[in-house]
Amino acid sequence: MEPGTARIAVDLLGGDDAPAVVVDGALRAIRTDPDLHLLLVGPAEVADGLIHALDPAERTRIAVRPVGTVVGMADHPSAARADSTVRAAVHAVRAGAADALVSAGSTGATVTAVALGLGRWPDVRHPALVATLPAVDGPVVLLDVGGSLEPRPSVLARHAVLGAAYAAVAHGIAEPRVGLLSVGSEPGKGDRARRLADPILAAASLPHGGRYVGLVEGHDVSLGARADVVVTDGFTGNVLLKAIEGAYAMAGGAPAGGGAPRAAALLGVAGTVVVCHGAAQPGDVASGIALAAHLWRRRAADLVRALIDGADIPGRETRTTDTEVSNS
Repeated sequence: MEPGTARIAVDLLGGDDAPAVVVDGALRAIRTDPDLHLLLVGPAEVADGLIHALDPAERTRIAVRPVGTVVGMADHPSAARADSTVRAAVHAVRAGAADALVSAGSTGATVTAVALGLGRWPDVRHPALVATLPAVDGPVVLLDVGGSLEPRPSVLARHAVLGAAYAAVAHGIAEPRVGLLSVGSEPGKGDRARRLADPILAAASLPHGGRYVGLVEGHDVSLGARADVVVTDGFTGNVLLKAIEGAYAMAGGAPAGGGAPRAAALLGVAGTVVVCHGAAQPGDVASGIALAAHLWRRRAADLVRALIDGADIPGRETRTTDTEVSNS
């Protein structure tokens, strides 16, 4: 367990089975990490139920921000502009009442609320969700897994930079190998976006000594022999992640090293944000809270931003205002 206080705002109403699984996950997290403080954002009666299950010493590490409105999974992401739990959690981080936030609610609403409330980094129009999979040869960082569905070559190139920096900061991977997911490893394979992004990445200077290894295929995500970071668009990445999850279920369970992650960090925004799978179970929520605490304690967001600020990427994205938010 890494030392240092971490104050995490938790969206109590985010997720398919909220608030029950979120409450259970928060209980597990607070009992596991003695330096963890939680700001529970949601109905007061739900928060009270969690608090009453804790012993007196643990209760001192819990605060509550009563909010009763939730953005549903089927709602438009713009609903996050209303007085909702996810928006209140963002405001808590912005005001300094929390260091990071965790939500298992609508991804589009969470990304929208964070982009509007905390802002994005320069040259990052489309924030990326990054997940780490336990591959055979070591962890593989996969992005995007749902933050943005935009597959433009410039977006893929920017995500390669984000992924290389994240692998170095969050996982201590020296000189991360970066691959671009396609339907074959030979040059020229894939759709137009991949064919255009391939030479951009080949000419790019990636952070922390990262090097581009070319096109990779789906099995490389599970094996990890060719790449430490695999880059794709949010649509493909989300489908791949859930397909791996389904494959583990069909095989009778995840391997001993862990299964498909149900929590992902949001990169490219001015804050520490973790988005959990909508179908997250208590253990997944607890893992998401632990990930947020880990990233905050490492000052991962600041370190990743510092690394990408020095990266020279051909075809970089144009800076935009904070009102231009993806509807994914």
